[in-house]
Amino acid sequence: PECGKMFRLKAGLLKHRLIHTEKSRATSYIRRDCGRSFARHTDLTRHRRAHRGERPHRCTGCGKTSLEKTRLTDHLRTH
Repeated sequence: PECGKMFRLKAGLLKHRLIHTEKSRATSYIRRDCGRSFARHTDLTRHRRAHRGERPHRCTGCGKTSLEKTRLTDHLRTH
């Protein structure tokens, strides 16, 4: 069964598939506000931060902010 979600990288798809297995459903983390579930606690935490509008990583060059450090690292390559 496929949910139709698409990913740029195969690693993202493989990680996503975990939420569709019975084992991970039993141990998944669910956000009560929106009903989304996550296989890993770190993914739930990142999702909560997005809901709150947290963007703790800031570019010293232009002030752009990011939720994830990896996104900021990608952005820094543009300067």
